Amino acid sequence: MAFGPGKYDDVCTMVTEQVGIGAQGGGAIVIVVGGNKGSGFSCQADLRTTRLLPDMLEEIARQIREDIKR
Repeated sequence: MAFGPGKYDDVCTMVTEQVGIGAQGGGAIVIVVGGNKGSGFSCQADLRTTRLLPDMLEEIARQIREDIKR
């Protein structure tokens, strides 16, 4: 979930800790397809980063579509 805990919040916490995201800002989003809790996502980010995510995800989707075409 973009706000509040998601299915894979524990995994997202592990990611943010492993990559050193803290009080300086930033965030992580974990997208799981077919996991042991089903498909879903969790997001842990400050408000500034959360606001950037829709554009970032659209760009990622564009890149994936381009890669598939190749």
